[in-house]
Amino acid sequence: MPILDIPRPFSQLNRPREVIRQFTPNWFAATMGTGVLALALAQLATHIPGLLHVAEGLWLVNIGLFVLFSLLYAARWVLFFDEARRVFGHSTVSMFFGTIPMGLATIINGFLLFGLSRWGNAAVSIAEVLWWLDVAMALACGVLIPFMMFTRQEHSIDQMTAVWLLPVVAAEVAAASGGLLAPHLADTASQFGVLITSYVLWAFSVPVAFSILTILLLRMALHKLPHENMAASSWLALGPIGTGALGMLVMGADAPAIFAANGLPGLGEIADGIGLVAGITLWGFGLWWMLIAMLITLRYLRTGIPFNLGWWGFTFPLGVYALATFKLAARLDLTFFSVMGGVLVICLTLLWVIVMSRTVRGAYKGELFVSPCIASRGR
Repeated sequence: MPILDIPRPFSQLNRPREVIRQFTPNWFAATMGTGVLALALAQLATHIPGLLHVAEGLWLVNIGLFVLFSLLYAARWVLFFDEARRVFGHSTVSMFFGTIPMGLATIINGFLLFGLSRWGNAAVSIAEVLWWLDVAMALACGVLIPFMMFTRQEHSIDQMTAVWLLPVVAAEVAAASGGLLAPHLADTASQFGVLITSYVLWAFSVPVAFSILTILLLRMALHKLPHENMAASSWLALGPIGTGALGMLVMGADAPAIFAANGLPGLGEIADGIGLVAGITLWGFGLWWMLIAMLITLRYLRTGIPFNLGWWGFTFPLGVYALATFKLAARLDLTFFSVMGGVLVICLTLLWVIVMSRTVRGAYKGELFVSPCIASRGR
C-alpha cells in the first residue's frame, strides 16, 4: 500500500490533450497579477535588502508563464481551430483577450526596471519592440471586442460585470508602459513619438472605461451584485482608475524634457502639472472604488466564493493602484503615500500567494482547464 496517495496530473480531465483544448485567454490574468507584484515589490527594495532579487526572480518566472501560455493558446488555435474561434461569440471569455497585452506590458516594464542593469541598452531595444507589439494588440482588443459585443454577442445590463473593462483598459496600460519607456530611448524623435502615442492610448481607453464604470454603477444599483463566481470582478474597476492615474503621472514626468527637446518647452510644463493633478484626482476616485470593492468582497465571503481564474482580478488592479501610490509619494514627498503604498503591496503579496497556490493546485488536477465557449455548446 503506497505511503502517499498523490493524484496524477490532470486527474480531472479525460485526457492530457484537454489542457490545450480547454485553454482560454483567462490564464493570462495570472501573468498580469504576477508581473505587477514583481514591479510593486521592487518599489520596496530600498527598504528591504534582497527584495530586488526576489522581484527580479518573480519577473523572470512571469516571462516563463507568458511564453508557456502563449504556446498553449497558439496550439489550441492550430489543433482545435473550430472550437477556438467560438471565443469571439462568448460574452465573457472574449473579454479576456485584453489580459494578453496587459500581461505583456508587465514584462516590458520589467525589462526597463530589471533588464537595464543586466543587458544595458539591449534591454531598451527589446522593450521598444515589445511595446509596439503591445500597442497593436491593445488597439485591436479595444476596438474588435467591443465591435463583437455590438454585433455578435448577447449582453444584458443585469448580467453585466466589470469584465467589460478588460479589452478597453489594455490601451491605457500600454500608455503607462510607454511613459516608462520614452526617457530610455536614444533619440529625441523616438521619445516624442512614444510619448505622443502614449497620450493617444490613454485617451483611447480612459473615457470608454469610465463610460463602462458609469453603467456598472447603475447596474449594481438596479440589479445588485453579480453571481459569486464573478466576485473578484468588483476589483476590476480599480484597474482603469489606478492605471489612468499612473499613466498621467509617468507621462507628465516625461513631458518637460521631451517636449522641450522637440521645441515645445511650455507645453511640457503644462502637461506635467495636468498629470500630477489628474493623478491625485484619480487616486482619490480609486480609493472610493477600493473601499467599495472591499465591502463587496466581505459580503461575498459570508456565503463563500468558489475559486476560479477570475480570482486573479484581485491582484492586478490592486497592484497598479499601489504603483500609482508610490509614484505620488515620489512626486509629493508625503509619508502618507509611502506608507499606504507599502500596506497595499503587503496585501497584494498575501493575495498573490493565496491565488497562485490555488491556481497551481487547480492546474495540477486539471479542474481549471474549462472552456465555457465549448461547454455552452456541448462537448
